[in-house]
Amino acid sequence: MIKNPIRLKNFRTVLFVSLLLFAACTASKAQTNAGNKWEGEIAAFDKLNQTEKYSEQSILFTGSSSIRLWSTIKEEMAPYPIIQRGFGGSNSPAVLQYIRQIAYPHQFRAVVIFIGNDITGSSDDLTTEQSTENYRGIVKIIRAKYKKQPVFIVEVTPCQSRWKKWPEIQQNNANLKAMCKKEKNLYFIETAQSFLNEKSEPRNELFRDDHLHLNREGYKIWGALIKSQLDLKLKAVSY
Repeated sequence: MIKNPIRLKNFRTVLFVSLLLFAACTASKAQTNAGNKWEGEIAAFDKLNQTEKYSEQSILFTGSSSIRLWSTIKEEMAPYPIIQRGFGGSNSPAVLQYIRQIAYPHQFRAVVIFIGNDITGSSDDLTTEQSTENYRGIVKIIRAKYKKQPVFIVEVTPCQSRWKKWPEIQQNNANLKAMCKKEKNLYFIETAQSFLNEKSEPRNELFRDDHLHLNREGYKIWGALIKSQLDLKLKAVSY
């Protein structure tokens, strides 16, 4: 037991500073744990930018592997021209880290973001608050250059492989939906209900064998939901 008042005061000071540092580290975790594991994929995007021509009417799709693996995206988003910039396993810190490099080389009509890896059941999971803050940061960076272009955030899909974390993912979705309601030209695309069966459980027939990524039928449904919102919102936006 610490009886000396000076030592007690010093102990409390050290404890207080330690708690502040811990809180700061926790708060910044969402923005500092991306690392450089995606440098190769981002470099590949840079090369594509040098060789491919994209219409100013394109829709930029970015985010994690569900965007990267979407092999039929051009077919299902037609007649919208597409810039496909998903990178596998990415989370919101990664998209926040690279969004300038992904978006700024282009002129586009709108941005669609899907990030499925903030809450997975791993020790690296973000809190729902950290995830939402990262999305705010991503939108802020986009808005710094593109003032009027609509930004669409796609709801994280329920899947069997992460079903235990679904309550937290649902809360994250709810936070993002609330965020979208507060800002002009920021829209939340609801998709989850279409991937749940009559028992409110994941429709495994719409996913690959990993019970995480969509199969061909899953993409048809997902694509139709996303395209319907593009049709609805883009027709209402004037430039």
